[in-house]
Amino acid sequence: MQGPNQTLVTEFILLGFSLSPRTTPLLFTAFLMIYLLIILGNGLISILICLDSHLHTPMYFFIGVLSMLDLGYTTTTVPQMLAHLASHKKTISFSRCVAQMYIFLVLGVTESWLFAIMSIDRYVAICHPLRYKILMSPWLCGVMVTFCGLCGVASALVYTIFAMRLPYCGPNQINHFFCEIPAVLKLACADTSVNDQVDFILGFSVILIPMSLIFVIYVSIFTAIVRIRSSQGRLKAFSTCASHITVVTMFCVPAMVMYMKPGSKASPEEDKKLALFYNIISAFLNPIIYSLRNKDVKRAFLKVTGWNRSPE
Repeated sequence: MQGPNQTLVTEFILLGFSLSPRTTPLLFTAFLMIYLLIILGNGLISILICLDSHLHTPMYFFIGVLSMLDLGYTTTTVPQMLAHLASHKKTISFSRCVAQMYIFLVLGVTESWLFAIMSIDRYVAICHPLRYKILMSPWLCGVMVTFCGLCGVASALVYTIFAMRLPYCGPNQINHFFCEIPAVLKLACADTSVNDQVDFILGFSVILIPMSLIFVIYVSIFTAIVRIRSSQGRLKAFSTCASHITVVTMFCVPAMVMYMKPGSKASPEEDKKLALFYNIISAFLNPIIYSLRNKDVKRAFLKVTGWNRSPE
């Protein structure tokens, strides 16, 4: 049990990145530009999907949800990181740290399961194209997204409760740029072996199970693709799958390494690089991967902006 005099920490200090004073302005500018592009890219995709009726399909519905999740969890961490880079004050209150930890996990776990749902959508579209609209009904898509959200809420609650039940009575310097559970647990004044076990079990359920499901589904998809007689049809199917596989790899693999390894083997500098990858870089690249060569998105953009003068 936690004694009354053990929880002495009322705020944490986020050490962020080990930089020289000359490097800090450059890093601030780089992250600010990336964050603005994340807002622009993901926000634009969400708006286009809402405004253009041609994008009111299950695939673009899920892409729109993905864009909103990317906006959410980068906004949970990046503005604070920018504020700390721009000032000497790098503190965060205990309650704000817990809130940041929980919101980030809710959105991250939801996104992990959303990737699995998106692979199911691709499977139905490629393997059962004639029944696609019937099978992937708006009601079913809504239920799937709700399931992802509930998994995120429940898993994040367990993660956060097990992390915050520990006493924090000593050092309060978090060697990270935001309150991520593996970094916070290093400051606990108690044995964290139970937390390592909980993190591994939950990591299995929220990362490995979705990734295994994605793997099994894509084996079936690729088996179906090689049977397509048209080379153009095979290329189109492979292109759609390649986009999804790329974003899954960028997000899930670093997250799996972060949350499923024991805390004693964690390296602060490596953890920060991994977190940058699945927190910022993946959110920055997702709109590019999904829209750069996507004719539907380009057409929707031209239509919404009024630049498309050709008749329907």
